Amino acid sequence: MDRKLVVFVPREALDTVREALFAAGAGRIGDYERCSWYTEGTGTFLGGKSTAPSVGQPGREQRVAELRLETVFPEELQAEVVEALRRAHPYEEPAFDIYQRL
Repeated sequence: MDRKLVVFVPREALDTVREALFAAGAGRIGDYERCSWYTEGTGTFLGGKSTAPSVGQPGREQRVAELRLETVFPEELQAEVVEALRRAHPYEEPAFDIYQRL
């Protein structure tokens, strides 16, 4: 059964993250490849003293223009897809969700 990945990325990292996910086996729907969807939004965070954010400074709330990126992948590739996401994403702690597709 397929799963859906939803991840928030800064615009400048969109293509890098998409390419990594597709290389790991995500983005296939039937005979179609490289399937994804994204829309704009604003992410917020406040890093603690021990953080090293790629945007902003620890202890200071940040608001960042981000894209919500969605794609699908076969459940047996979840470990590979998550590893590819973490390697390609510029954030120290990328925010993402994985949903079971029915």
